[in-house]
Amino acid sequence: MSAFVKAKLKTCREALGKKEYERARDTALAVLEYEPDNYNAHVFLGLAQLNMRELEQSEQAYRKAIAIEPDQLLAWQGLSRFYEETRGEWHERVKVFERLAQLHAKANDAAKCAESIQKIIEIRRDTEHGTRPELADALALLLPGSPFYPLLSSLPPPDPTNPTSTTIYLVQTAIHNTLPLSEEIVLIHEREEEMIIQREVSNRRQRLGAPPAEQIQRDVALEVISRSKLPGLYNEVLNHPNTSDELRRETELKLLRMKQLHLFSVDSKHKAEKARLAEEVEDLINGIILLKIPVEFAWSLKIESQDAARIEDYDFGTLRQFIDLFPLSPLAQLLRAYFKYMSVPLQEDGDEGAASGDEEDVMDQLDIMTEAFNSLNDSILAHRIIAELYEQESDYENAMKVSESGFELVRRVEQNWGRPLKQVRKAFNVILATSLVHYFPPKHHVRALRILDELLGEDPENIPALMGRGFVLQYAKKWSRAAAIFATVANLDPEGVDHGLRAKEEHAWSEAMCGNLQAAEVELRDVIDVLDGLEGRDDDKARGWWRLGRCCWEMGDDHRDQAYKHFVAALKRSPAFAPAFTSLGIYYSEFASPPDPNRASKCFQKAFELDPREAEAARRLAEGFADEGEWDLVDVVARRTIEGEGGLEDGPETKASRRYLPINAWAWKAVGAVELARRNYPPAVEAYQIALRTDINDHMSWLRLGEAYSKAGRYAAALKALEHAHLLAPEDWVAPYFIGEVHRQMGVYEEAIKSFESILETRPEELGVLHSLGQSYLDMGRVELATGFSSRAEASYVSAIRLTLELINASPGFRRVAWKTTADALFQLSISSIYSDAESVQEVVSMVTPLVTEHPGKGLADVLTYPLNNDDSTNLPLLCLQVALAAYDYRLALGGLNDTAKGTAHYDLGAALSVFARRTLDSAKREKADQEAIAQFKHALRLEPMNDAFWVALGNATFLTQPSLCQHSYIRALEIDGKNAATWTNLGMFYLKCEDAELANEAFYKAQTLDPDYALAWVGQGLVATINEHHRDASALFEHVTSLTAAVPEADLEYATRLFNAVNGSSKSRAASSEALLPAFFVLDRYCRQRPRDASALHLFGLVCERVGHVELGIEMVARAITVLEAAYEETEDPIIERQFTTAHVNIARLRLAVGDYDDALESYQVATGLLPDQPAEGEPAFDSDTRALLAQCQFGSGLAHFKPGQLSEALPLFEAALATAGADAIIRGHVVVLLAQTLWAIGTDEAKESAKTQLLQSIEYDPENLMAINTLAGMGILTDDDGLVDAALSELLSLPLDQRHERDPERDVTYLLIQHHLGQGDAQQALLVAQKAVHAEPERTDVRRKLAALPLQMGDSAAALAVIGSTAHTRADLGELRASLALNAVALCLEAGELASDALELAQKGVMLSPWDRQAWETLAYVRSKATQ
Repeated sequence: MSAFVKAKLKTCREALGKKEYERARDTALAVLEYEPDNYNAHVFLGLAQLNMRELEQSEQAYRKAIAIEPDQLLAWQGLSRFYEETRGEWHERVKVFERLAQLHAKANDAAKCAESIQKIIEIRRDTEHGTRPELADALALLLPGSPFYPLLSSLPPPDPTNPTSTTIYLVQTAIHNTLPLSEEIVLIHEREEEMIIQREVSNRRQRLGAPPAEQIQRDVALEVISRSKLPGLYNEVLNHPNTSDELRRETELKLLRMKQLHLFSVDSKHKAEKARLAEEVEDLINGIILLKIPVEFAWSLKIESQDAARIEDYDFGTLRQFIDLFPLSPLAQLLRAYFKYMSVPLQEDGDEGAASGDEEDVMDQLDIMTEAFNSLNDSILAHRIIAELYEQESDYENAMKVSESGFELVRRVEQNWGRPLKQVRKAFNVILATSLVHYFPPKHHVRALRILDELLGEDPENIPALMGRGFVLQYAKKWSRAAAIFATVANLDPEGVDHGLRAKEEHAWSEAMCGNLQAAEVELRDVIDVLDGLEGRDDDKARGWWRLGRCCWEMGDDHRDQAYKHFVAALKRSPAFAPAFTSLGIYYSEFASPPDPNRASKCFQKAFELDPREAEAARRLAEGFADEGEWDLVDVVARRTIEGEGGLEDGPETKASRRYLPINAWAWKAVGAVELARRNYPPAVEAYQIALRTDINDHMSWLRLGEAYSKAGRYAAALKALEHAHLLAPEDWVAPYFIGEVHRQMGVYEEAIKSFESILETRPEELGVLHSLGQSYLDMGRVELATGFSSRAEASYVSAIRLTLELINASPGFRRVAWKTTADALFQLSISSIYSDAESVQEVVSMVTPLVTEHPGKGLADVLTYPLNNDDSTNLPLLCLQVALAAYDYRLALGGLNDTAKGTAHYDLGAALSVFARRTLDSAKREKADQEAIAQFKHALRLEPMNDAFWVALGNATFLTQPSLCQHSYIRALEIDGKNAATWTNLGMFYLKCEDAELANEAFYKAQTLDPDYALAWVGQGLVATINEHHRDASALFEHVTSLTAAVPEADLEYATRLFNAVNGSSKSRAASSEALLPAFFVLDRYCRQRPRDASALHLFGLVCERVGHVELGIEMVARAITVLEAAYEETEDPIIERQFTTAHVNIARLRLAVGDYDDALESYQVATGLLPDQPAEGEPAFDSDTRALLAQCQFGSGLAHFKPGQLSEALPLFEAALATAGADAIIRGHVVVLLAQTLWAIGTDEAKESAKTQLLQSIEYDPENLMAINTLAGMGILTDDDGLVDAALSELLSLPLDQRHERDPERDVTYLLIQHHLGQGDAQQALLVAQKAVHAEPERTDVRRKLAALPLQMGDSAAALAVIGSTAHTRADLGELRASLALNAVALCLEAGELASDALELAQKGVMLSPWDRQAWETLAYVRSKATQ
């Protein structure tokens, strides 16, 4: 170091001493400029800057000094002072003190080292500057394992009397007694690890796909314990000389728990580690047990981890010590009670713990063990004890449950300790197998055999396993093999009074079952002699005597009395031995002379009461109860029998396919029969399914199963079951009968009829089949009528009547149901207006009429006229209805009906009377019929008040006459069945009649919600919309009704009427109107088929046919309407009907004109004219509008009928008369004027032509909107090349705005006339200009575009035509427009060269396919083909 540096450093030190920090700083900086690595200069600079509060520069200076000399104290001390004064960077401050401690330790300065460590601990104790683990690490610096401990241990002991004499008193105290310090560190680590485990387990359980909670707990515990410092700390506490006994025990327990948790957390794959940890845990446990330390956890681990073959193999000394140390623990209570129960002394040198042998005391011990066991879910020993007790007490179900729980505990212990418990597992297997053998045998024998095979594979001489296998073979009727096994057991345990004696008994019984009765008798007597010498064991004694009796019974009749004595002896040994009662019952019923059925029945009842497994007694009881009709008792016996064999063990909800194969199939059949009689069809189905699992070829069970399926509504399953039954017994007719019934219920009536007819071919006397056949025809007729096949329905009804008449003649027992079917068929026939085979209908009506009119009680005398007249066939439907009424009345007169059937009979009669009231023309009979119908409905409701259909019928009957009763009836019906859409609709109609549209709409909306396909609800809403003047919505609703599957004729008619009026009131073109009326055409066709005598509908249908082009069909429909109206007028002479008749003649005359039938048209006009008045009514100045219109049309049409054939002279006066009749009626007058002008023009003279023009001009002047007159006048001008006339005719129309012009000219006739006018003058360009303007005005109209396209095509410019047409023919959705465009497009394409010719042919063919009746389409195709061949 140079003199300059030394001088400067001296000056700097002096400045610091004088607190001249700025001068000291500058001096230090000067030194560093000369010598940058000068250690002291950096230290002085740091100190000066610290005092000048240049903190950042001060820290940098100290850091640079440390970097130059890391092992020098001065800079480290300065840096520690810096952190103390700034009170920041606590972690850095700790590091500084740690480095100072190391440097002081290196310098062997114990005091300074202790001061640094003490400061570290003080910092870490402040919770703001350190965590708990960091505090533990700081405290650990004072433990023996610390590198500082050797130096610190040289510190003198602390002076408790003067703790302030040194600055390191705390360190001195800790060094000379580390136990409190160790305890504090242990506490910190315990809390920290506990928090870590809780936090990690909680986090991992929230992850997707997380393993089970137990596995997560193990994994986290293993991770924490593997790096835990607690085991070493525990050992340090244990090894410390100052540790108290209490602390030592507590610490040992903590260490044991940690080791145990570590052991249980390690995976079984790591066998070496597992074994090491297990050894450590066992050492800890053995030490605790050796010293008899009362740590229950350790004792429990020791006891539960033992692998003992028997309970006696557990160390009873250890168990006694456990009881003494922990007398209140559940396991100690259980063990104490077990020792008393088994008469094991509680003290090694005494017998004070032995049980008294008193039965009450034994039961008390059992109760204590059972109660204690509830708190020992994790104890293997407790499970073994309880399982064995349950087995001994023959509580096999609980023995099985406890054993299975024990297996789970064994698995868990094996996994935890990493070693197998073979003997414990074997013991549980023995208990489980034995319980499975005896629990509802042989239900669980398959499972038991698997366990027994496993046991015998390991130990072929295992006596309980051999006994179990022998019992299994006995239940399987393999008596010889069972006898061999029991003989083996008897040899293995010849002196045993438990297994050995029982094996001898079972060997004798097996020999008896093999037929070796003499040897079996001798052996059984030996067994009985031994048993009688033993105390207790009453059941075993009774069983031996009973079996001896059975051997004697099987020896023949000579030994039956001896057998009887043995049975009695068995009951003397045990009065509760059920098999002896069964055998006695058989003796009394079959062998006693005379037989004593009463005593036999009592014996059977007693046997069954004692043991429901006595199947023979149960079967005989059930048969006896069935013979007496006691079906409830049959059900009780059958169900208890099923319960006795374990059939209900899996619960009532278990599927039949998953149930055990039943032993007593008869019990399940009995249950099925009872449930079928009770109409509980699903349980009946299940019962028969289970019964069939025993005998798959039981024909009767299949038959009953099919019957139950059909009545439960499962028709597909019913058919399969019944077909199988028929396959098993083809000669039995019952299965085909049920098959037919199922088909009838499914609506497959053809198949049902085939089945019934096939039975009647071989068994014609089966009247029930005949009735079902008739009912099938009736049901099929209803379906056929609903689907529109009226002729088929008629034939079905006739067949139903014929068959039921056969039934009535064959047996009076079926008369009531037969008359029901007959009346229903006649009622259905009365619905039709016309018949396809009226003779057959007349024939069956004449057959029924005498039968229903000859009975004495004629309750309908005021409604029907007796005797009924069969000869009057003018109104056959009404006659059918009258005979149906008489048949319903006759059915009631027969009597003998229950309340339900009688209520239905009254309802049927009331419904028929309501229909009769609507159809009869006799007002007196109508009133009587209405009153009688209401009375019948009331009778029905008195008998069956909860039938909503009866209430609805009463509401319908009182709809018009008694509104209060009507409303009450509908609401009452809705209270019974609030989900009936028809009832809600009826209520809505009622509210509509009462003019409450809001309530009506709500009711209709409810009906639609319940059944969206119920048509009448939509009709009702349409009516509501009409009342509210929402006509567009109403039309849409009626249109929707016509699209539903269930047709409503009234809705069809209403929709068609509305559509016809709407089209008539629109300005659509003729083609568009025709397309728009097609839906009306179809619905009216459907309506007229259903209501062929509705004149209004027929008339409307004729008018619609006229508009859509089916004129011939229109003539036919109007002619039918005229026929109906004529018949109605002859009966009533109603003037309204007369006017309808007149209007129909006018319309049919017009239609005949359209087809060229001028003579018939004139005839119809003459008829109509004859019905119309010649002069206005007296006092009236003129005809009313309807009469004037009809008369003018008659005159106008008659003139046209003369004009068309060329009879102009006859036509002209008629037109003039029509013109005079029309008067001020502009529409009629306009038509007449045009026809008059055309007639005058056709005369051909100049005078006549001028007169025609004058007439038209006057008409236009009178009615400027008469477009027909304008067009006709323009046409005359074109024909005569009179431009002035053309301009005069069209000028006013052309001057109108475009929208008004189009409104007056929907067919665009003016455009057509102008084009033709210019073409006639040879001015094609002007014609083209007119067409172009029309297209510009309406570019969307294809008809206008076609007119424009036709002009260049005529001029040979096919390309221009194609450009105008474009893709119109392909894109228009309107089928009519598509047809019209195809021909023009095809012609234009065929004129183009190249590949377009094939496209033209395709379009032409498409036009023919769409309109095969159109001549132009065929001509177009021919033209295109001719062009293609050129």
